Amino acid sequence: MIHIPKSEYARRRKALMAQMEPNSIAILPAAAVAIRNRDVEHVYRQDSNFQYLSGFPEPSAVIVLIPGRVHGEYVLFCRERNVERELWDGLRAGQEGAIRDFGADDAFPITDIDDILPGLIEGRDRVYSAMGANPEFDRNLMEWINAIRSKANLGAQPPNEFVALDHLLHDMRLYKSAAELKVMRHAAQISARAHVRAMQASRAGLHEYSLEAELDYEFRKSGAKMPAYGSIVASGDNTCILHYQENNALLKAGDLVLIDAGCEIDCYASDISRTFPVNGRFSPEQKAIYELVLAAQEAAFAHIAPDKHWNQAHEATVQVITAGLVELGLLQGDLQELIATEAYKPFYMHRAGHWLGLDVHDVGEYKVGGEWRVLEVGMTLTVEPGIYISPNNLNVAKKWRGIGVRIEDDVVVTKHGCEILTGEVPKTVADIEALMAGAA
Repeated sequence: MIHIPKSEYARRRKALMAQMEPNSIAILPAAAVAIRNRDVEHVYRQDSNFQYLSGFPEPSAVIVLIPGRVHGEYVLFCRERNVERELWDGLRAGQEGAIRDFGADDAFPITDIDDILPGLIEGRDRVYSAMGANPEFDRNLMEWINAIRSKANLGAQPPNEFVALDHLLHDMRLYKSAAELKVMRHAAQISARAHVRAMQASRAGLHEYSLEAELDYEFRKSGAKMPAYGSIVASGDNTCILHYQENNALLKAGDLVLIDAGCEIDCYASDISRTFPVNGRFSPEQKAIYELVLAAQEAAFAHIAPDKHWNQAHEATVQVITAGLVELGLLQGDLQELIATEAYKPFYMHRAGHWLGLDVHDVGEYKVGGEWRVLEVGMTLTVEPGIYISPNNLNVAKKWRGIGVRIEDDVVVTKHGCEILTGEVPKTVADIEALMAGAA
């Protein structure tokens, strides 16, 4: 299994501290445990910013970064080793493991944080924190600050400036290192195999969840702990529901299936969409819409490079899709006027993509100073144009209704354009039909 090396986490912490004001401190809590129902917990998934800085996989932990601290700049509060609890809940790193395995300079029991952290904050001018992301932790932080303020008459110096950590961290996360791209390629390869598996398994009479099971099997078999997001397996009219989640309808001959699914490795997401016929053969109308979406995606790829801005790929998809809808008779009028009035929106209502990384809709600004962000080497994003013709759209001929197509790949910006990370899933009509015919 490919993982981010310990040295990379150390480099990230150093890079963040280099951007912090002198005499400051950064404080970041781990994700809370989420309750599924009563005393049953959801599978634990670390907070993405916490993961980015530490790789530490446990709950009930707090990262403290103190640039220039003589006794070590990286302090980690975490759970103590506990033989009885570990028997029930699994092994813990403890303070020794935090230092030995996760690179902390100092580690303290999380139960001692009320006693120790105010002393680390005291005398610092500025506190960086993930304000607003964890209200309970925000309250704790203010209690620690107030504990320092209450001793001001004794000479204690409370911080006078509080800054959201998000901006600094989110900008760092936009640029993927070689190690990150290695993990993301691995996640993409697993997800690609899962999509191929689902295509090969498809046949009328199964249910959408039957194909979801094929995806999950390939994810887990390949070492992915969980999907990066709730898998969408939509057939027939359901292909026109963008965030369809039921995944329980019967697969019928003559219908399309739209699958939007990807696994995560080391918390890094992959995100792939493919659309294919239940029975392995596209109808003429399905093929026409599918090939239009594919042409739009190809046009988008040509507009992803270091000298292009974020919106150019989306604009390219709008141009191709609108022109294609006119050609097919689904829209009427002057092309540029149709684009200007967004007449394509009933068929193509979403953006062409989003940032991708530790979050499937990853952090990072799309505009800088009011202008679309210029793409740079190492940025990773999805490219996912689509056309959805509602079954209730009475403005089009009946033969088009209920056709929904989305094609999505993950790409990284390179020096000369972009690299497609998810290219191992068949995408042309001929290749999809050949794959499915071979599995019959």
